Amino acid sequence: MNLNMSVSAIMAALLTCGTNLAVADQMQQHMATEAAAQAPDPRLAVEFPGPLREHELANMRDHLSTLSQIQLALSRNDVDGAAKLAENRLGMSSFKLHGAHEVAKYMPKGMQEIGSEMHRAASRFALEATSAGATGDIRPALTALALVTQQCVACHALYRLK
Repeated sequence: MNLNMSVSAIMAALLTCGTNLAVADQMQQHMATEAAAQAPDPRLAVEFPGPLREHELANMRDHLSTLSQIQLALSRNDVDGAAKLAENRLGMSSFKLHGAHEVAKYMPKGMQEIGSEMHRAASRFALEATSAGATGDIRPALTALALVTQQCVACHALYRLK
């Protein structure tokens, strides 16, 4: 039985038993994810020397942690705190902190461009968050924050560290 037939059969059985459509949808998504996990990884493998690979992975974990802290600050209406986090740990001011110059030379041009755009987007978010403190309108800051995370998503969709 192929995967599509089994998903259809499971969904039909769940719906027949009166199970919520959302549960059936979740099951279908899970099975599609499982099938994708068995496929070869199509992303471009980027090789870093051992210590720099670990350094870059730590940087990415720090970026993710910072995004979480920014969201928490925004949920508390601390737009100034969110702006400072973004600029100091993700924005253009963060290059020295993360050793960007050292790792960039091992990145393909496209990866460098996405990374640079992520840092620029974080600085733009910091400006929008600061403006939100004055205007009371947080929507432009949220849009700018989405542009930061879009760069992360794009990079991880195209590249993987080897």
